[in-house]
Amino acid sequence: MRTGPISLRARVTLAVIAVLAVVLTALGIAVQTVFVGQSERALESTLAGRVQLGRQLARAGVGPQQIVNRVSTEGVTATLQTRNGMLYGTGVTAGPRTRTVSATLNGTGRVAGATLTVAVDTTLVDQARDRLRRVLVTASLAALLISAALLTVIVRWSLRPLAGVSGLARRITAGQRGERLRPDRTDTEIGQTAAALDEMLDELEGAEARARLADERSRRFLADAAHELRTPVTGMRAAAESLLHAGPSLTPEDRQQLEALVVREASRTGRLVADLLAVARLDAGDPVRPRVPTDLAVVAAEELARLAVTHPAVRGTLAGSGAGTGVTVLADPEQVAGTIGNLLDNAVRAAGPTGEVTLTVHARADGVCVDVLDSGPGVPEADRERVFERLVRLDADRSQPAGGSGLGLAIARGYARAHGGDVRCLEPPPGGGALFRLTLPALGPGTAEPDATQTLPPHPTNR
Repeated sequence: MRTGPISLRARVTLAVIAVLAVVLTALGIAVQTVFVGQSERALESTLAGRVQLGRQLARAGVGPQQIVNRVSTEGVTATLQTRNGMLYGTGVTAGPRTRTVSATLNGTGRVAGATLTVAVDTTLVDQARDRLRRVLVTASLAALLISAALLTVIVRWSLRPLAGVSGLARRITAGQRGERLRPDRTDTEIGQTAAALDEMLDELEGAEARARLADERSRRFLADAAHELRTPVTGMRAAAESLLHAGPSLTPEDRQQLEALVVREASRTGRLVADLLAVARLDAGDPVRPRVPTDLAVVAAEELARLAVTHPAVRGTLAGSGAGTGVTVLADPEQVAGTIGNLLDNAVRAAGPTGEVTLTVHARADGVCVDVLDSGPGVPEADRERVFERLVRLDADRSQPAGGSGLGLAIARGYARAHGGDVRCLEPPPGGGALFRLTLPALGPGTAEPDATQTLPPHPTNR
């Protein structure tokens, strides 16, 4: 933004003075022109009146000298020259300050055919014009000086709020957050500017607070992730060192146990790394992958079948709508399966190895829903939103082998919101347990369906 070499106060003052100078100049020229026109008409009227008087006297038979005496008056001189060359009255001296008019008289006797010359001295008129010009110039200069002084004070007082704006900006820059202008009127230019600045400061400070909170959460997330990775890595290292140093002295049973520990901890590390990658993709705004019409009833049945294989002691039940009964959504099947799988894994951990998990797929006015209900202790009302934070678990011991990484629910909600839906923890029905609901927009009759044979790029399912 170009601000110019001089201040706003000086620019406003000079602009007003320039406009006022132009107005005063035009006014002075107009007054001078009117005065000159009026004086010229007055001189012409005086001369015409004297000449008319001389003609009347000539017709009345008045003598030449009497006509000259009667026509002459203050500032006006008359001269009468008869036809035989006789001259009455003082001679009229022609000059730049003399205005003359001549007329032939119609009378009797000596004045018949005589020439009457009337002259008026314009010195007084010219002097009056000069005085008027000087008065106009002096008055204009005085008006400009007084206006400049008053404008300096008025403009400084009027633009005083701008000094408050710049002062607030400097204080904010110096670290004094929280101050605001709070204008009492917002229907003026300065009031609107102050209100806009307050709104901008609110947004900037809010963004700064959010950035600091995000940075703190990132630091805490990295620390928790390092803690989560340290446990399986330590177990693998200990088992590997035991296998390396013990050598042939280990019994086959002990060797098999240590090898199983390495495999188990490596698998646990792999799942945690996959979860961390999924969270990173969600934070980075992973580009939308191709979506196809997906029947949630079919996906839920497949995930429940997987659960029966991995946790055969857990009793899983699928209720609600069947396949092809209005529970189709436009989604990425792998991400939807990962979301339902994460909710099932969370339910199994809460219900225990011999608990019960119920899936219900149904259509509602706000979309298609998948409810996951477990027979565990439930989630306290105060924690029903906190459980979706990253690396947050309600387990007392974070190192329990049965515990998850604390990322499954966060990933499930991230996938759901990327599809325009959501995952929430609801009030459970009578009998206790925890109830999680996945909601996705239904595939309406007017929704365009992409090619169902489209190949999806590989993407890990995070559970």
